[in-house]
Amino acid sequence: MNEKILIVDDDAEIAQLVSVYLKNEGFQTTVEYSGTEAKKLIRDCKFDLAVLDVMLPDCSGFHLCEEIRCHYNYPVIMLTAKGEDIDKITGLTIGADDYITKPFNPVEMTARVKAQLRRYMRYNSQKRDENIIDFQGLILNCSTHECTLYGEKLNLTPTEFSILQMLCENRGKVISSQDLFENIWKEKYFESNNTVMVHIRRIREKMHEQPRNPKFIKTVWGMGYKIEK
Repeated sequence: MNEKILIVDDDAEIAQLVSVYLKNEGFQTTVEYSGTEAKKLIRDCKFDLAVLDVMLPDCSGFHLCEEIRCHYNYPVIMLTAKGEDIDKITGLTIGADDYITKPFNPVEMTARVKAQLRRYMRYNSQKRDENIIDFQGLILNCSTHECTLYGEKLNLTPTEFSILQMLCENRGKVISSQDLFENIWKEKYFESNNTVMVHIRRIREKMHEQPRNPKFIKTVWGMGYKIEK
């Protein structure tokens, strides 16, 4: 493994702990302790994944995530000490792919990093140009991980692309939040988990969908989501 990972946390002990575990798995790591310096790196360097602490002394991890999403689609994992739903929702809404609550198990953190990278690399290394979904102006190229709507490129994260792809491949069928979560995140789903809902909302925003009357992703209350045939 030679993937480059950016770690941003003002707690040097935590940042170095994350770095050591990831280096032991063969990853290249760059550690920053301030948002200002991290922002420069984000603009000047290309990483394969970022681990961002929410609470930084000079700017929030949310701001850094937004900066990344202005230029790149690589996965972003947020670290939060609060464990509050509002932090998780905020992170997912602005384009984060996953979140981990402090204190965390470094082994679990490493596993999540690997899972996000597998998904990201899979979408960026496939060579099957015929793997294209074309539906009413919405085009998903599953080989290049590119998505356009009426000719306009949609800047989707790998997770958002996975959700939209699964819904498009099952047009006409209702897919529950549990099925979406367990198929894409590969983790057990709990009823209180609103991760899928936040990602669906973010996808709709990027597609300029009307919240109460979306053209593509329909909400089937109490059941899940679907895209009509």
